Amino acid sequence: MIAIDEYKGDAGNEKYQTVIADPINRKPLEILKDRKKDTLVDYLRMHGEKVEFVVMDMSPSFKAAVDKALGHPIVIADRFHFTRYIYWALERVRIRVQREFHDYDRKKCKRMRHVFYKKQSKLTKKQQWYLDRYLHMSPDLKRAHELKEAYNVWFQLAKANGPNALKNTKKYLYQFYELVQNAGLPEFLKAKETFHNWQKEIMNSFAFDLHNGYIEGINNQTKVIKRNAFGFKRFDRFRARILLHHQYKKKVV
Repeated sequence: MIAIDEYKGDAGNEKYQTVIADPINRKPLEILKDRKKDTLVDYLRMHGEKVEFVVMDMSPSFKAAVDKALGHPIVIADRFHFTRYIYWALERVRIRVQREFHDYDRKKCKRMRHVFYKKQSKLTKKQQWYLDRYLHMSPDLKRAHELKEAYNVWFQLAKANGPNALKNTKKYLYQFYELVQNAGLPEFLKAKETFHNWQKEIMNSFAFDLHNGYIEGINNQTKVIKRNAFGFKRFDRFRARILLHHQYKKKVV
């Protein structure tokens, strides 16, 4: 079982590197020099003969590499990565509709954009006032916000259902698709298409309760190491420093 994610390391003339991690023990196993398909295929063919499960973001390149090298293992889409497609859709609707606002509200809506993404139960009275104002000003923004809320209801239901009620989870996912279709917002229709294309992998995330969330912690530690070293121009030094840090940390703990 492995997890795959990308990291913006800016090392060895490549902007992004690929992190291969152990999702059970939550530690990095390898860092690849770039995020290219062939690089990942080569690594998996050498080291992935026993891998049956792969947790990853929704990268077509990663998916193609995994299928080519490992012969179609069980792929689990990371929850953060598929959820952000919904929030990206909401953000695109906000950007589109606020262009029609007059100058004050256009600027204010941008500054207060966090109110659209925050849980309504966590909003202050002031934040709720701004949310109500802009949802009232734009029917599209109101529909987009309602779809975001509907998605979050489904997501919490899916987590509560876990692996024992996947049929119920899928049933309500299709109801969410219907809401998106009826709303007719192109930004959300595109997100729905992505969900359709990755639905098996998305459902696997609730069937096996695995995710890449801990890799964010690894990436944050890597940022600190990189900053303290004033960056790494050479990839081999970057790789060695990160892997040694986590190896030493494991022994200390």
